[in-house]
Amino acid sequence: MEKGKNQFSKILVIQTAFIGDAILATALLESIHASVPNAQIDILVRKGNESLFQQHPFLKQVLIWDKKQGKYKNLLAQLSKIRAEKYDLVINLQRFGATGLLTAFSGAKVTVGYDKNPFSFLFTKKVSHELDKGLHEVDRNNNLIACFASDLKRQPKLYPTAAHYAKVQAYTTQPFICAAPNSVWFTKQYPEHKWIEFLNDVPADYQVYLLGAPGDAESCERIKAQTTNTNNITVLAGKLSFLESAALMEKAAMNYVNDSAPMHIASSMNAPVAAVFCSTIPAFGFGPLSVKSFNIETTEKLSCRPCGLHGYKACPEGHFKCAETIGKEQLLEILSNK
Repeated sequence: MEKGKNQFSKILVIQTAFIGDAILATALLESIHASVPNAQIDILVRKGNESLFQQHPFLKQVLIWDKKQGKYKNLLAQLSKIRAEKYDLVINLQRFGATGLLTAFSGAKVTVGYDKNPFSFLFTKKVSHELDKGLHEVDRNNNLIACFASDLKRQPKLYPTAAHYAKVQAYTTQPFICAAPNSVWFTKQYPEHKWIEFLNDVPADYQVYLLGAPGDAESCERIKAQTTNTNNITVLAGKLSFLESAALMEKAAMNYVNDSAPMHIASSMNAPVAAVFCSTIPAFGFGPLSVKSFNIETTEKLSCRPCGLHGYKACPEGHFKCAETIGKEQLLEILSNK
């Protein structure tokens, strides 16, 4: 695997984790394409994330693993497809056994993955995965191909189509901000009452769009109903696709997000973003990557923070000070100085 050899004509990238991880993997796709521009690049993702790659300009195939219905039967079906493709290179961005099995038995000439994967002893090359070195996840991913890539990119990138931009055009006729107030994990989520306090003081000349998945719509409606600014707030949670949300966020004056997927969507569009970190910290390597990006954290020194890499369903200490001590002024200041 020497630089400049371009010995890889068919490459598969495996990232079957959640949406944020799939978006961050797009930076690696940019690196591969820049370094081996004539190679066929495919990606394997979990079912539900495939729409991120709709009409992606340099992906040939998006393979889909259904993890919810017949998980292991579908895993073996994917292995059969992968072996039939006869890849020159398979790159595994995950540290779990299932994708390690796909990689190790892919039949590819070269297999690359992290040393923490239980099947890494069967990989052609394994790379250290370290969360305590201050590296961003895109840099950790790029380390997997650094031995042959000549042009490493750090910016994730999604490609909304003309149809996606057309869908959101009506929302962009006046100054606006987007806010994505929800997260899968409670301790990664700025509380509803804190979002309400912030939105009450957003200047009236901004329209506010609340974004999220269909399951976030109820929470967004509660937030809107309790603000004093309801005429300026529109709930779009569950009404836009991933790429439509990306197209809208690109045009926003600012995007307010948690440490969750919408942050990575903003990064993929190089959209201005303000990310609220509650129980987690940017040093884990999953922070925003837009040129104009801000990390918002408590100013208090809390011995319990961070309490975990992924968050919890409730604050382990019962006080949730990492979120409750973040003031609306910290969010508003960013908007006033944008």
